[in-house]
Amino acid sequence: MPTLLIQGGRIVDPSQSLDAVGNVLIRDGRIVAVGPDAAADGTVVADEVIDASGLIVTPGLIDMHVHLREPGREEDETIETGAAAAIAGGFTSVACIPNTEPPIDSQAAVEFIHQKAARADACNVFVVACASKNREGKELAEIGQLVEAGAVAFTDDGSPVYDAELMRRVFEYCRMFNKPFLAHEEVLELTAGGVMHEGRVSMVLGLKGMPAAGEEVMIGRDIALAEVTGGWLHVMHLSTAGGVELVRRAKARGIAVTAEATPHHFTLTDECLRHFDSNYKMSPPLRTAADVEAILEGLVDGTIDCIATDHAPHAVEKKMLELDRAPFGILGLETAVGLSITRLIVPGRMDWTRLVAAMSTLPAKILGIDRGTLGIGAIGDVTLIDPTMSWVVDASQFRSKSVNTPFHGWQLTGRAVATIVGGRIKFRLTETAAAS
Repeated sequence: MPTLLIQGGRIVDPSQSLDAVGNVLIRDGRIVAVGPDAAADGTVVADEVIDASGLIVTPGLIDMHVHLREPGREEDETIETGAAAAIAGGFTSVACIPNTEPPIDSQAAVEFIHQKAARADACNVFVVACASKNREGKELAEIGQLVEAGAVAFTDDGSPVYDAELMRRVFEYCRMFNKPFLAHEEVLELTAGGVMHEGRVSMVLGLKGMPAAGEEVMIGRDIALAEVTGGWLHVMHLSTAGGVELVRRAKARGIAVTAEATPHHFTLTDECLRHFDSNYKMSPPLRTAADVEAILEGLVDGTIDCIATDHAPHAVEKKMLELDRAPFGILGLETAVGLSITRLIVPGRMDWTRLVAAMSTLPAKILGIDRGTLGIGAIGDVTLIDPTMSWVVDASQFRSKSVNTPFHGWQLTGRAVATIVGGRIKFRLTETAAAS
């Protein structure tokens, strides 16, 4: 395997409290030197040298919430196309969610994902397996066997685990293996038939709403069960001000709770649905400006640990349906870096150390994977970001198989320009693409 020298970039690695201009040397897929003095004497002969002047050099970005759709819905996305979208967005690792058809609830299903990911040979694909068999919320999945097969966490995302006794047992079993449960927090009786946030805009538009309480009530229940069991609750796609406050208070009490927020939930509001465009339809729904501000504050103060995309591809013909019939979800992998920089770094709400922690170091810690660091001996997963590049989102250029994004035509600042996985350059932004 060739030796790769990344030279003269601003290295930001929260795992080492490192923020300095320097070099990163990768040999045989592992980092062998990093920092201002690394390979600075000119004696290192590298097979390839990347001039990273003016770029941010980070541990490979990690998206811990991605729907790759395979098996069962390959018309929307495949592991190959999803992995291609990931590296184009700067992600060296993704964790795929198990609401596939059939769901990922067996050792064979986990092994299938690993095999397909190895064949795609793009980014690392980690598997989040089902908490209940067939995602039905009735019977506990074989947690131990799934961990043995390589599952890094558990969820029934797309649906909550409704039975409180089953949820308690999920926490207890996950605790045995030191794995988090990733919770889709929703009270279905409150949200049934809803297409957007319940509030003033939904009333004006005459659309059935999904109240904030539909998320917050279930967060409260799961925090209580996590406290009783000592289990680890990770709140997925947090979207409400009340939910942020519940997580904040739980953390203050020492309960094992972590959380994530998506770029669309800290960028867009329910006002966007005035266009009746199904690309703004997602679950949980876009909320109010006050909720968006609470999400931003939660990210800044660390109440919300991670930024995850909830990348949810859908074929064009599905999103072209009427708003009440179109599926929930939007793409996220190829716009997350630009949106995060534009919304968080450019206005000065967040520094680079916190952003990299939210998109690399902390997701790695939550999932328990040996990534998210540029430390000596670490696997050579690295992302290079141009923090000032101005670019326009063009869905027609996406690597994803689908194009369901509300951000087409948006001008963003900041973009991943190279993605290195295991010491190999898997993606490099071309001049043509950069100009788009």
